[in-house]
Amino acid sequence: MILNIAWRELKSLFLSPLAWAVLAVLQGVLGYLFLARVGELQLYRAQLLAMESAPGTTELVVPALFGSAAIILLLVVPLITMRLVAEERRNRTLPLLFSAPVSMTEIVLGKYLGVLLFLLLVVALIALMPLALLAGGTLDFGLLGSALLGLTLALASFAAIGTFMSTMTQHPTVAAVGGFGVLVLFWIIDPGQGSPRESVVAYLSMFNHYQPFLSGVFDTGDAIYHLLVVVTFLALSIRRLDADRLGG
Repeated sequence: MILNIAWRELKSLFLSPLAWAVLAVLQGVLGYLFLARVGELQLYRAQLLAMESAPGTTELVVPALFGSAAIILLLVVPLITMRLVAEERRNRTLPLLFSAPVSMTEIVLGKYLGVLLFLLLVVALIALMPLALLAGGTLDFGLLGSALLGLTLALASFAAIGTFMSTMTQHPTVAAVGGFGVLVLFWIIDPGQGSPRESVVAYLSMFNHYQPFLSGVFDTGDAIYHLLVVVTFLALSIRRLDADRLGG
């Protein structure tokens, strides 16, 4: 049943112009940034060759590309998730969903998985850009794989937060703005590493758990952080729908 709900959500995404517009804008903006970065490297190719331990093409292109991708997708994901539950509530179809022979867990996981599949397609399209460099050289597949894993985990967290915000309101726009606000807060929160309290707050920063992946560093602690975010916000979403069902 979860897969059926996920497939329904994925199909509904592609039936709306929003998904196609997101894909087009993302590929256009990131493609421009990627080509600009490659062009810049060509200008300084002679200087790089003269350096004894010059960074490779992957080190100069991939972190910049995936860093930009995360920022852009932080703005975009709330637009994708805003309608998941809020639109059902606004159209008064949520009681029909509650009356179906499915649990709240299946509903939330199905809707979340549908969005996640769409975001995995986005990650695959982004991966094609650095892979195109194989036509004229080599790549550090370890660094590329680490960046891909980091972006995938970050998007999984983004989607979980967006799903929760969609369960909180009947207005998709409010869900989008709220999701964007929460994501920005989680991204930038980092008061430093002074007192133990500041260290705890710094641990909540998504940026601190994404940046190592762009350096080719895989830390299980960073992966666990994203998994905890996903589990926490999906659990809150399930609890919210349970409260709606019992209240209705």
